[in-house]
Amino acid sequence: MALEHAILVSLLEKPGSGYELARRFERSIGYFWTASHQQIYRVLKRMEGDGLLDVRDVPQERRPDKREYSVADPGRAVLSAWLHEPIEPESIRHDLAVKIRGAAFDDPAALLREVERHHAAHSDRLTHYLAGELRDFTGPGAPAPLDPGQELQHVVLRGGIAYERMTVAWLDDVLATLRRLGGTPPRA
Repeated sequence: MALEHAILVSLLEKPGSGYELARRFERSIGYFWTASHQQIYRVLKRMEGDGLLDVRDVPQERRPDKREYSVADPGRAVLSAWLHEPIEPESIRHDLAVKIRGAAFDDPAALLREVERHHAAHSDRLTHYLAGELRDFTGPGAPAPLDPGQELQHVVLRGGIAYERMTVAWLDDVLATLRRLGGTPPRA
């Protein structure tokens, strides 16, 4: 996938400025496809030049006008073509897994802090995902029934929740193993 496709999806969900798009990447789509603000602005400019996006200036009080991007028909065609192309199943490159295997040649307990840091990060992300699911899809005030776009957003979120749950459980196992091998008693 190219950044262009992630931008097209995000702008089809809701048109917005470059700043708003960058914020969306930080809050949601960025968990699946990351990009810096500079990358997003550079690609937006190129996509605008290629005719994939429509842009309108939106006046603002006490602020400079903002440029709001939306997807033009050629952009929809590019996304449609990409959606119909096959993609290869992803393979995982996991630095932490290599470090864990490498701990056999050093002190396994030396990785405890790093694995604990990863555990905390994945636990925090899981908490964030579950709160978003409750807010947007399952809790009071959530739309019912969901429209097709919301259904597809929810199924991607459920995949993220399942992944984070699996990762936290695996990291629990890693921590118990490192503590056992390092002579550190497991935490309760």
